[in-house]
Amino acid sequence: MRSAYSSQLRFDCRPIEQLRLNLDCRDEIIPILEALKHVFCQSELRDQLIQLVAEDINESTRDDVGREGLDYWQICVLAIVRLGCNLDYDKLQDLCENHLALRCLLCVGDWDETSFASRRIRDTLCLLKSATIEKMNHAIVSHGQQLHGDAAMKVRADSFVIETDIHYPTESSLIGDGLRKVIPLCSQLAPLLGEPGWRQATHLKKKAKRIVREVAQISASKSPRVKATLNASYGKLLDHAGNVLERARALEKKAQNAASQSNATAEIIFLSGQLTHWIALTAQVCDTAYRRTQLGENVANDEKLFSLFETHTQLYRRGKAGQPNQFGRLALIYEDGAGFISHYHLMARDVTDKSVLCEQTRIAQQRHGGEIREASFDRGFYSEDNERELQKIIDHPCLPPSHRNQYADRIKNASIQFLKSRQSHPGVESAIGALQSGNGLKRCRDKTENGFERYLGLAILGRNLHVLGKLLIARNSKDAAACKSKRKAA
Repeated sequence: MRSAYSSQLRFDCRPIEQLRLNLDCRDEIIPILEALKHVFCQSELRDQLIQLVAEDINESTRDDVGREGLDYWQICVLAIVRLGCNLDYDKLQDLCENHLALRCLLCVGDWDETSFASRRIRDTLCLLKSATIEKMNHAIVSHGQQLHGDAAMKVRADSFVIETDIHYPTESSLIGDGLRKVIPLCSQLAPLLGEPGWRQATHLKKKAKRIVREVAQISASKSPRVKATLNASYGKLLDHAGNVLERARALEKKAQNAASQSNATAEIIFLSGQLTHWIALTAQVCDTAYRRTQLGENVANDEKLFSLFETHTQLYRRGKAGQPNQFGRLALIYEDGAGFISHYHLMARDVTDKSVLCEQTRIAQQRHGGEIREASFDRGFYSEDNERELQKIIDHPCLPPSHRNQYADRIKNASIQFLKSRQSHPGVESAIGALQSGNGLKRCRDKTENGFERYLGLAILGRNLHVLGKLLIARNSKDAAACKSKRKAA
């Protein structure tokens, strides 16, 4: 059972409209709470956000029966504060229990015993869909642009890599991960099917771990003589993995036959599906490792797996100082003239900046209601086709050529407006830095690709509320420390 928000006034909690914040405090939570207070007072915007959350939380259930759950407004607040302040669930739980201003926005008081356990918060926020969060972002940005005035007329865009939460991927460690999942599943499944042969599961895991460590030690060695034994050690690991997978496939067939029977238990069906999943992933890594180490082939990145647990991870080599290799996903963001992230897009594994520029700029133009007049992009987005298409979408695009001689000629003969756009474009790097350091987008802490998309949306939602809060504070008190920033508008 859930409600939109608590409309009953309490003796132990002041109304949200009367909440007072210390605007001389520079902590990032102050602008966010100020923005949330403003959103709550705007009934149309508040009801729009609440309706979006309700559609996801109670998509297939009723909200008027069952045990009491968190209010939809409380879910909005928790979703925004979590990555708006780059908190983990335990820290968020502590703030919900002890931060007076946050408790006021959650409509709970000193006498209220509502539970904000970290696991309860996590399970609730995971019900939100990335598409819903994108709609919430659009509603917040549209409202903020109306308050600012001309924010929608300018944008600057760039892409950056959000790392997935994985260990450094080597083929030996990935094979070890796969065997670490396959062997215990087989040892659980075999007794249920009455099949012998998996009593040595602990020994098989230790043997795999020992060979993986041996490969790692050889790879770390600087001796050419020791390095020469690397392929032989990989051969030992592949032989061991092959023997285990062969036995696992035989057990998999029997498990699938048993699962197809009418009297099959739920445990057999579940373990059979899990075993099929992990066998396929481990076999794929073994195949690429065999081709690379034993056959001497060059395996393309799109054929490789960089994590068995986060299979959507991709390798990027973008020439960044100190980060030659980045494992994650590319995200493209558009920042408007007020600092709002008005549009964002998580790129597929096999696309580049150039291939998505025009498509996403059209979407951004639609989000802005056709008001974008100026847009600046990095040199990595340049192609002649993109330049022609952008001129059809935007009146004054700034897309400098990537080649240094062409770039020098373009800057030499460019208009004043082009030069101004080019001069202000590096400010988007500051927005990316803020997203990475302040909103958790340096490394995604959530699991699965759906969780990755939701994490990106929540981080940008928190950032946009932070920008809205600074805008509101600056309108009422320009000298307040909570609204001061050295960043320049686009």
